[in-house]
Amino acid sequence: MMGAAVAMRAAGSVDSASSEGAARSQLQKAELKLFDPKVGGKTGKDALGLRSGSLAFQFNPKELSLTKSAKWERSTARGARTAGPTEFAGADPSKLSVEMFFDATEKYDKGVVTAVEKLLSCCVPTEETRGQKRALPPLVVFQWGPVIGFPGFITQVGVKYTLFASDGMPLRATCSVSIEELAGELKAQNPTSGTLSVHRHHTVVEGDSLASLAHREYGDPTLWRALASFNDVDDPMRLRAGTALLVPTLDDLLRV
Repeated sequence: MMGAAVAMRAAGSVDSASSEGAARSQLQKAELKLFDPKVGGKTGKDALGLRSGSLAFQFNPKELSLTKSAKWERSTARGARTAGPTEFAGADPSKLSVEMFFDATEKYDKGVVTAVEKLLSCCVPTEETRGQKRALPPLVVFQWGPVIGFPGFITQVGVKYTLFASDGMPLRATCSVSIEELAGELKAQNPTSGTLSVHRHHTVVEGDSLASLAHREYGDPTLWRALASFNDVDDPMRLRAGTALLVPTLDDLLRV
């Protein structure tokens, strides 16, 4: 009898632990953390300003899509029988795609419009920056328990309403969200447009020079001086392998 009681208590402990584990897992809701953009901030978390809010997932996503790609370039020669040597030209920013599902069938209120509009607002300048020279949308970080995404910006939101009330109020919506990593320094471009300027990186390899990089990126090797100035390179003639250089757009480079 005592053995049976111990076994029952042990089973009860296991069930209790399982219940607590299940409860903890249910509490881990995915969310999009919103941050004010920090113009001039470096990559990663250094580009994030103050926390400005969050957008909680009403239901955790069924799946996530994460992509990362690298660029390889190959020089070709007319009449050559074989392909030219390949050269690593840098990594593209990471991209994350996820769906957010909203349902307001039990709580009518304003349906799902409020949640959807808050998500769409991540694609337009914030109220604090609107009308200023650095008008920019918020930056976001996806987090779901131990899964923490990269600091980035929302590039696209697709909304599909699937259920409506009798007065036309949307009660259900599925939103596809695309997020791109903020892989370079954040700058304000045109004061009237407030668009993002994200510069990609190039990692220096043996044999690289600023002139060759300028020729490959802009078709003009004489832009090596502007590229050196943009990256604050002290000695342009001695580039160390492994050095990370920012490769801006041509418009940004010519502003230096």
